[in-house]
Formats: sequence, structure tokens, C-alpha cells
Amino acid sequence: MSKKRLKVDSVAEGFLELLEARGIRYFFGGGAGTDFPPFIEAFAKREAQGRADRLRPITVIHEITTISMAHGYTMVTGEPQAVMLHTVAGTANAVGGIINAARARIPMLVAAGRTAITEKGRKTSRAATIHWAQESFDQAGLVREFVKWDYELRFGEQLETVADRALAIAANPPSGPVYVTFPLDVAGEALPEFEFSTRPRLRPSAAAQPDPAAVARAAEALVNADNPLIVVSSAGRDTQAVAPLVSLAEQLAIPVAESWGAYMNFPHDHPLHQGFEADGLVPDADVILAVESDTPWFPNRAEPPDKATVIQIDDDPLYERYPIRGYPTDIGLAGNAAGTLRALEACVAEALTGSVKDVSSIDARRRQWEAAHRRQRQAWTDAARRVSDARPMDYGWISRCIGDVLDDDDIVITEISLDPTQTCFRRPGTFFGHPHSGVLGWAPGAALGAKLACPDRTVICAIGDGSHVFGVPTATHFMSRAYDLPVLFVIYNNGSWQRSREATFRYAPGGWAAQAESVPLCELEPSPRFDLICEANGGYGELVEDPEELPAALERALRAVKIEKRQALLNVIARKG
Repeated sequence: MSKKRLKVDSVAEGFLELLEARGIRYFFGGGAGTDFPPFIEAFAKREAQGRADRLRPITVIHEITTISMAHGYTMVTGEPQAVMLHTVAGTANAVGGIINAARARIPMLVAAGRTAITEKGRKTSRAATIHWAQESFDQAGLVREFVKWDYELRFGEQLETVADRALAIAANPPSGPVYVTFPLDVAGEALPEFEFSTRPRLRPSAAAQPDPAAVARAAEALVNADNPLIVVSSAGRDTQAVAPLVSLAEQLAIPVAESWGAYMNFPHDHPLHQGFEADGLVPDADVILAVESDTPWFPNRAEPPDKATVIQIDDDPLYERYPIRGYPTDIGLAGNAAGTLRALEACVAEALTGSVKDVSSIDARRRQWEAAHRRQRQAWTDAARRVSDARPMDYGWISRCIGDVLDDDDIVITEISLDPTQTCFRRPGTFFGHPHSGVLGWAPGAALGAKLACPDRTVICAIGDGSHVFGVPTATHFMSRAYDLPVLFVIYNNGSWQRSREATFRYAPGGWAAQAESVPLCELEPSPRFDLICEANGGYGELVEDPEELPAALERALRAVKIEKRQALLNVIARKG
């Protein structure tokens, strides 16, 4: 294996050289602090040498935005990036974003500074009050439950092993974030000569494939089923998984339901697509194929028959990192979704060839679900029409108007708000829903990261007013302007915690909260003018209260994004649910 030998001034500079050599394009620096000087100096040196674009530093002004931008970039491209946080303080701010990345299986190298070890005697020794008060006994303990691996770099000579191990573990399926700390003394340590391999010495494992015998059992169960069902949530994380999923469904005329879909998993206009909630279909299914779905149904609302066979496809079909999860797994197909679906598709084709099953039953099932699809879509259209003149505006109408202006290549990122029954996504990599961990404030930064990854595509962020606040609007709009990332933000502003209200009304139907004029702990009023915050950062902002005006307002905002190349925000006044 060939080696590269460099003269670098510090361990921090060596780390940047390694990241560049390993194909990392962006270094998202969140809230630079007094632990960052060796990295700042190294980046300044690279810029003076004309090398700034080969590993580009992104100066982010809040850690939620930092993690979410890296998350959004990797979510769209599949390419892990690097993040740097400020000691325990920046790590604490970033924990929610790290939880989201962990549950969404986003590979990410999260680095963090640490207070200097020494109190005197070095140029990196402690020199400010915070250097004592910010130190913790176990900084990585803040995130250990939600990262795949953590380590503290102790010596410069460890650098290549630690960096390669971090990147390999992050990408190894199931992928996720890792966390490496750099004490200031170590990051600033002189490293006069740095030698490392030109190729990573550690690589992630090849995509796992399930046991062929298990695939054959799953295929047999599906072929012999009378009422099979496919439930999917996150298979579209790998865009290559969508085509074999469609093909498998078509082979046997299996209806497909998305349960809290976090990606575009199956074309929404396909006649076998049966909507975005599986609970109504589960009780009648005799075989259920759950594809990358951590919650294929909600057991307190619906459960499959006792004799039903449940097949789960996932890198980790048991979701071992979830403390409790009691979904049955009769056949677990552990492996990459795309490869597993292709193997299952081939096995089904072979089983059908030698089966005595009456093909006419498959044709009848196809006609049944195609008719159900048409009825469902008509009902959704009628629902939007009924609320088209509601003031304040209905979520369904807002979503329908967004759906009407979308091009097939546009990217939509939503945090809870967008109603998927009023849009239609057909292509993989065009829709991204919030991570199921539900730490709010993810979508604005993720939209910026997606735009950074795809500068020629239109990116729309559909988000509630509460989630937008969690996303730190000032940091979001600052970053959009600073890095020329024109995103259209549509705020569903109903002045409340919508999900908390709904959960309370389910808990106590007709109870005190349901009858209250103002629901305790759920009201977010008076609402700020979010549109003016966008305007203050050079964007186009508009307050929209009239439902008839929304289509034209969307056109004006898209003109600002596409033609004027600046961010836009529509502050849409919505009604409480």
C-alpha cells in the first residue's frame, strides 16, 4: 500500500489532510470556541496555499444547524461528512441532532474539541475561566448511547488509525454517527512529519445479504398468501431499493402502505400504493413484508392475525438499539434492502414458475387494489377541495398548493407538517420526512444541506412554526445567505404545538383540554413574523392569510429562489387541529 508523507504543523492539520484524502468534502464547524485554534490555523494555511475548496470549511453559527446540514447533505448524496463541535458546550447543543442522525442511520464523523489537559507549560495550556468550568469527566458520555463508537485521540501517531476507524464504523451497516474528541494539547501538538496510507486501511463491510434459505421461505410465504401486505418506511434511503420493491409488489399484486415514510419509498401514483398508514390494512393481512420499517403498525390501534407471517427486511431486523420493540419477526432478512429485495424478487419469480397457484387470483387482487387506489385518491382530492376556502388555512390545502407547484426533480423536506395525501412524489430522492426520533428543528438545516449537495435543484422545506423555532431561524437564514443556499421555507403557522394538542385529544376525547379555549402548554402566541426574519437576511418573505392567495404567493417565492437566487419564506397562517 502506497504512503503519503507530508510536513504539517499540528495534529489538527494532519487530521484535515486525512479527511481530504478520504474524500470528505465539507467540514461543518459549529460554534467555534477556544478549542478550535489549531484547526482554524490549519484551514488558514490551506486557504493561503489555494486548497480551501478541496476540504471546504463551513462556518455554522448553531450546533443544531451544524448537525442538520451535515445530515441533509449525506441524506441526499450518501456521502458522509465531518462535523466539529466546541467541547462539552457544543456537544450539549448538538445532542438532539446526533440522536436524529443515529435513528435515521446517517453516517457522520462528529469531532469535538476538549479543554486542554495541562494548566501551564505549553502554548495550548489553559488560559481562560471556561477551560476549567467546561471540562467534564466523561464528555463522550453525553452522546454515547446514540453514537456507534467514541474515542479520544491521545497521541498524534494514532491519527490515521483513529480517523480511518471512525469513518469505517460510521459507514458500516447499520450506519450512523461516531464521536471523536481532540484535547487542545493533542490537536495543537507539533507533527513535523506525517505519513499515512493513500487508501484507507479500514473499510466498511460489504453490504450484507440474507441467508438464501430464509429468502426462499419468505418468497414461498408471499406466493401462497391470500392477503399479502407490504409496509415500508425508510427503504428509499437507498434509492436503488425503490425499483425492486416496485417490481416485487407488481409480481404478486401486493398493496404497499407507507408507515411514517421518511423517504420516497414507492411511487405515490402507482396503483398498488395504498397510502400512508398501514393500521387499516394490517388486521386482514396473512403475510406482512415490513421493509426498513421500525413501526410498521401501531399495536394499540391494530395488530395482524395470530396466524399471520411477518417478514422483516433490514440491516437490523430486530432494531437492537431500540430498548423495547415487540413486533413479531417470523422471518428476518438481515441485509441491504436493495440487494435483499432483488434476491426476493428473483426467488418469487422462480416460485411462481413452479407453483400451482391460480394466477387469476393475483389478477383479481390487482384489480381490487387498483380500484381502492383510485377511490382513495379521489377522496383525498375531495378533502382538499372542501377546505380550500378555510380561514385560517387547513394543512391539507397548504400541502395541496405545494404539490401543485412541484416539478419531478424538486426536493421536499418536511418536519411533520406536509400532508402526503395532497402531494405526489414519483422519483427516489425527492421526498425526505423527519427522523422518527422526532427531535425537532432538523428540517431547516437539513434543507440547507440538501441544497449544498444539489445546488441546481429546487429545495422546499415545509415545517410547523414550533419546529421552525427549534431549528434556530436566525442561524438558518444566516447560513442560507452566507453560503448562497436559496431554499423556500413554507411555515405552517398555527400558533401551537399541533402534535401535543392531537395527542391530548386522543388521550382525553371530549376532556377539559378539548373544550378549552386555550390548551395549556400548547399555545405559541403571539406568533413572530417569521417572514421578516428571512427578509432581514436578504430573503423574500411574505405573510399569507388568504387561501386564494397561496398559489400566487408560492409562485412569487419560487421566483425569488429560482430566478433571483435568494431564499424565501412564506409565513402561512394555518388553523389549529
